[in-house]
Amino acid sequence: MILTILTYPNPELKRKSAPVTIITDSIRELVRNMSETMYAAPGIGLAAPQIGVHQRIIIIDISGKNEPPDLIVAINPTIVHAEGETYEEEGCLSVPDYAANVRRHERIIVKAIDLEGVERTWKADDLLAIAFQHEIDHLDGILFVDHLSTLKRELFQRKARKAAEEKR
Repeated sequence: MILTILTYPNPELKRKSAPVTIITDSIRELVRNMSETMYAAPGIGLAAPQIGVHQRIIIIDISGKNEPPDLIVAINPTIVHAEGETYEEEGCLSVPDYAANVRRHERIIVKAIDLEGVERTWKADDLLAIAFQHEIDHLDGILFVDHLSTLKRELFQRKARKAAEEKR
């Protein structure tokens, strides 16, 4: 089932998420729905808070259009090591029609559990490292625009308010 993705400035996007304590059939169904939603959007990542569920679950798939899907499901993900720096353009399904360069770690190691409850470790660089950091931020109520300079963030907020007023 395709779910509704919350968009800025919905206050639900700023809430911190709780850890998942047990993997149930409802968690598995949530992940299936999240993946349908992400692929339909289309996007390369989705965090549970983006659909109004405040649990520490993210999904990522950075495979290209002509490649088979390669879905990563990370429950209670934690960055255990980070190094280097990159400055790349990011967008977000919850911040439509806006992109900006964001400073992130270039290489990271992430630990999480998968849908079977098995602890997994991912060594990530480039786009995968950025996607993990972006989605984990959502679990803590942080949007990519929160990483922008004060001036760029204010310009974004003005643009978002103007767009909201035009929709009324």
